[in-house]
Amino acid sequence: MKAWRGKCLVVDLTRGLIKTASLPRRLLESFMGGRGLGVKLVYDLAPRRVDAYHEDNVIVLSTGPLTGTKFYGSHRFAVVSKSPLTGTIFDSSCGGEWGSQLKAAGLDALVIRGRAKALSALIIDEGEARMVNVEHMAGLSTVEAEAQLQRDLGREFRVVCIGPAGENLVRMACIRAGEGHVAGRGGLGAVMGSKRVKAIAVRGSKSLEVHDEEKLRNLCLLAFKRLQSNPITGKALPSLGTSFLLRLINEHRMLPAYNYKQPFFEGSHEISAEIFKSSFYKRRKGCPNCPIACKRLVEVDGVEGSQPEFESLWALGPACGLSSPKELIELTWLCDKLGLDTISTGATIACAMELTELGLLRPGVGWGDSEAMKKLLVDVANRRELGDLLAEGSRRLAERLGKPEVSMNVKGLELPAYDPRGVYGQALAYATSNRGGCHLRAYMVAGEVLGVPVLLDRRDPVGKAELVAFYENFFAAIDSMVVCKFLALELDEEVFAEALKAATGLPFTKASLLEIGERIYNLERLFNVEEGFSRVHDTLPERILCSPDAPPLSDMLKAYYAVRGWSEEGVPSEDKLIELGLPGERVEV
Repeated sequence: MKAWRGKCLVVDLTRGLIKTASLPRRLLESFMGGRGLGVKLVYDLAPRRVDAYHEDNVIVLSTGPLTGTKFYGSHRFAVVSKSPLTGTIFDSSCGGEWGSQLKAAGLDALVIRGRAKALSALIIDEGEARMVNVEHMAGLSTVEAEAQLQRDLGREFRVVCIGPAGENLVRMACIRAGEGHVAGRGGLGAVMGSKRVKAIAVRGSKSLEVHDEEKLRNLCLLAFKRLQSNPITGKALPSLGTSFLLRLINEHRMLPAYNYKQPFFEGSHEISAEIFKSSFYKRRKGCPNCPIACKRLVEVDGVEGSQPEFESLWALGPACGLSSPKELIELTWLCDKLGLDTISTGATIACAMELTELGLLRPGVGWGDSEAMKKLLVDVANRRELGDLLAEGSRRLAERLGKPEVSMNVKGLELPAYDPRGVYGQALAYATSNRGGCHLRAYMVAGEVLGVPVLLDRRDPVGKAELVAFYENFFAAIDSMVVCKFLALELDEEVFAEALKAATGLPFTKASLLEIGERIYNLERLFNVEEGFSRVHDTLPERILCSPDAPPLSDMLKAYYAVRGWSEEGVPSEDKLIELGLPGERVEV
């Protein structure tokens, strides 16, 4: 096979066994890699209704056919498991160099099952793997853990690791893959922690053979011209990073503040992208072989680090009533070191702030209190005092205090920075997302606000069901190649199909690409249905639905299910499953 390795590493921590297994060609052609391959492996290998922290749950780290090639935005990998925060199947896409190193070590994926007897690290060197005891690394931050392993093994090793939050099974613990690169949402870092895996270090040097190197290079030249001419990928992101969105979304009255109590933030001008650029900016940074280079390095008190992304700015800023750029940088860095997802953590703190305001949380935390927030982050990661309550996420926190409506979540996942009262397509995408309240299953903001590829009426529900289903399928395919979604702000499915064709030699087309995405999305839905999820969970928070400008969600869901070929309860029909070949031949590794 070209572009794929056809192999995965299987680690059984309970039995102390490590083996290499073959990945059938049919499996890779049907699910591609990355998210799709991970979803199929988790669906087949993890028992239904198993607790996310149980040793029988599995976690998969998976590359795609474009990972490690010269195609732009392809130095990525996916992490897939059952989420301890939502109970759904969950994937997270991550950039950096770790995925390319796994591919260079001769592997497409890594499957981890069981539980180690003590805190351990997995070392993969040119495809050979071993487990080592790292009890001496207990409690280390993600930055410290990475540095320690690179000192011990060599700086050429790339490391994914968890911080104290993952070790302590905080339900929004993330996985860090180097400076500025995080598999952030859904608590997958806590799944690693439940298996007592502190880190995975990998080194590889095997070359990757593709079908048509020249065609892939020519596609990159074409993509470069298009990306540079696009006002977002060619100007806004390279110049300001994702934080350019903050002022724009606020101007549209779609930037929820104070735990979604209002749709705009009066202090947004104090934390705009321009403020960060003028006061803290040092230089641009990008993933390997990326012409967009959207990441920014900033400096505070002589210390350099990543500038907060838009979602982090919002979750720790407007959502919590905070408008200090310096404090937001420090809070974001602290989350990164502790191994906490900034979105769910910030949203959970915002929930706690409202519960404090209601007199239900004592001692609590007040709006915009950055010093209290810093202490709370450390307490959350270590499950101390009030932090132990917040470590469960906003849904469980609010339910415990008898005010479930104060948690702004879908399926247990805290909503991100786009208020669905102002953007109806995104509202439907939140409700139908297989992983919960997420803007990246179908980024409808692109058309409804940014005008990509064309500007849509953001409060018109007509036609949104078809568009949401299309983007859910398209993005499932993108996450399985694995490439960065920012490319899709300019490049269409035809370009990606040609890139896959050049890499693998297989006859990918626009239609076959979208069919793979649809297959993946339906298998995720099938997993969730078997876990007890149904139409009742495809909803939005009460605060949204009771608003005068609430989206007509019930009618939109009905249209969406019809487009999907699902029942009125949101269950994939037998005909749809047969059409997509699902659930497919069971994978045994």
